[in-house]
Amino acid sequence: MVRVVVDVMPKAEILDPQGQAIVGALPRLGFQGISGVRQGKRFELEVADDVDDAELEKIAESLLCNTVIEDWKVTRLA
Repeated sequence: MVRVVVDVMPKAEILDPQGQAIVGALPRLGFQGISGVRQGKRFELEVADDVDDAELEKIAESLLCNTVIEDWKVTRLA
């Protein structure tokens, strides 16, 4: 078995209201110097050794993200 991480983030041109809410709350909580936050999703999958990268890409594109507004990246962990 191999652990795979799929990180999903809003595309740069897409408004991120959750990230904006976080960046707005930080100064009220006493945290300074943060000018931007983008919020995304992380999926951790345990997959068989013979599952190839093409299959993982199909999973990410068809189930884990909305390709119209999100970018994704698949990473195999050692």
